[in-house]
Amino acid sequence: MAAKTDYYDILGVTKSASPEELKKAYRKQALEWHPDRHKDDKEVAEKRFKEVNEAYQVLSDPQKKSAYDQFGHSAFSPGGGFNGQAGGNPFAGGQGGGWGPFTYTYSNSGGGSPFAGFDFSDPFEIFESFFGGQPSSGRSARIPRYSITIDFMEAVKGVEKEVDISGKRRKIKIPAGVDEGSSIKFEDFILSVNIKPHEVFERDGADIFVKVFIPFTLASLGGQVEIPTIDGVTKIRVRPGTQSGVLVRLRGKGAPNIRSRSRGDEYAKINVLVPDKLTGDQKELLKNLQEIGL
Repeated sequence: MAAKTDYYDILGVTKSASPEELKKAYRKQALEWHPDRHKDDKEVAEKRFKEVNEAYQVLSDPQKKSAYDQFGHSAFSPGGGFNGQAGGNPFAGGQGGGWGPFTYTYSNSGGGSPFAGFDFSDPFEIFESFFGGQPSSGRSARIPRYSITIDFMEAVKGVEKEVDISGKRRKIKIPAGVDEGSSIKFEDFILSVNIKPHEVFERDGADIFVKVFIPFTLASLGGQVEIPTIDGVTKIRVRPGTQSGVLVRLRGKGAPNIRSRSRGDEYAKINVLVPDKLTGDQKELLKNLQEIGL
């Protein structure tokens, strides 16, 4: 599987960034990596400039951003569920030297203007931004950043993956307990982790949450019920008179804490089921209970 650069890392923003913050970050990165400003290393600048525009095209579109937040880069791969929707592949249509709102051409004149060939009709008024901002001053190359999407249980238990980094196959170990958005620093790159949602479990840090449904008779009389955990099924005792919405804490049944050897807890939310259909005998029993005040 190929690891791609994380879009939030490219723009230097978090998932909670507002549209205005995204726009500001995009303008800053596009200005910094415009190929006409990197005459000595056009290839690197061209690649980074393309990544910046790709990132903004996705994150500035609410529909594409939602798909990316949930499924990562796989949302836009063949069969990923997004290509067939309106708008298609967010990276389609990029030809020659243009990606997204920005385009560029190279100037052949030595020492020419860094604005040569720039598309000044872009929506962010890039010309004004150039003259109003601070000039770039030969910053050192950044360590490459990539993202990978893994399953919920792979994040909880830890997993070894084989990825493609700059055309080379690499085996990497993702530690148990890694959380959504975590960044793992390897020797020559940084990896951001996206986690697929689970059909049963939800997670908040090292704590796991699960919904458990029980019949109202069990809630009233008490008894045992099976609870799913990341280690398998366990049984807990339900007290008589348990109300819907009660949280039952299972100590040490959560995810590993990546910063220590401890584990979080699991919280089972009890939901009492009320039948929507009753037999005649059942109705009669309930009427009898109702008459005695239950």
